[in-house]
Amino acid sequence: MIQPGRLALAALALAALALGPMSATPAAAQGPERLSVILDWFINPDHGPLIVAAERGYFKEAGLEVTFDEPADPNDPPKLVAAGKYDLGVSYQPQLHLQVAQGLPLMRVGTLVATPLNTVIVLRDGPIKSIADLKGKKVGYSVGGLEEAMLGGVLKTHGLTLKDVTLVNVNWSLSPSLAAGQVDAVIGGYRNFEMNQMDIAGHPGRAFFVEEEGIPPYDELILIANKTKVDRPAYRAFVDALERGVQYLINHPDESWRLFIRNRGQLDDELNRRAWKDTIPRFALRPAALDQRRYGRFAAFLKERGLIETVPAVETYAVQLP
Repeated sequence: MIQPGRLALAALALAALALGPMSATPAAAQGPERLSVILDWFINPDHGPLIVAAERGYFKEAGLEVTFDEPADPNDPPKLVAAGKYDLGVSYQPQLHLQVAQGLPLMRVGTLVATPLNTVIVLRDGPIKSIADLKGKKVGYSVGGLEEAMLGGVLKTHGLTLKDVTLVNVNWSLSPSLAAGQVDAVIGGYRNFEMNQMDIAGHPGRAFFVEEEGIPPYDELILIANKTKVDRPAYRAFVDALERGVQYLINHPDESWRLFIRNRGQLDDELNRRAWKDTIPRFALRPAALDQRRYGRFAAFLKERGLIETVPAVETYAVQLP
């Protein structure tokens, strides 16, 4: 893992076109527009399209100078974006619903990872072969509230409730606690990371995918902005450049990997190589696109589980940029 710090992925002003100064775009004539982006965590394969777009110069060509920061605390990015400390942030759709309900002025403006990554994980060779086998077992978690709600929804599909299991807060030590036998299952482990981490460590796991176990599908990683500033044209330019990054990554995964680890050699390890491969199919091919009904269904699920009081209109917290 790398230490949180500032990673400048900057772009200089657009060069004038061959036809002369009069042919330059307004962005080129005025110099690049600066955008600051706070990531959700340290740089990892989930951020692949962002890094590829930067390394390929797509933000630069869009007239943007973009900087990416890693947060000291993964809970901070939404607060920093809401406070105007950053222009954009990488966050999570499930958390967005809760944060908006708490009054944070946030708006989804794009999608990075378009499928859930969350899973319920057990040991592959262990006694639990289905969710129903969790009755009377210990289940580890890291984030109270949301993960409990998801686990409750998964259990409900199999005729169980949270009262049928013992919840254990393992404090972010998901796969180690499972491998050590401290718990019988964990919720919150990502299919592209924890599953690979366990396999590398010699404790292969079995994943139950939450969207196949009663949880409405959702976007895992999204881009958020302060809702008072979503009409800023630079945001659409950013998302369009990100789409170019996604397209290149899908078409050239090996070259994109080399771009991803360039000047970031600490990321070139077995776990990240495996995670890179497993994450590629989950990137949003159309980052700007918004499925309002999908967001509405997930909000209704959170209301049913008691995490939000009302189901707000989707357009109040998620937008497809013009």
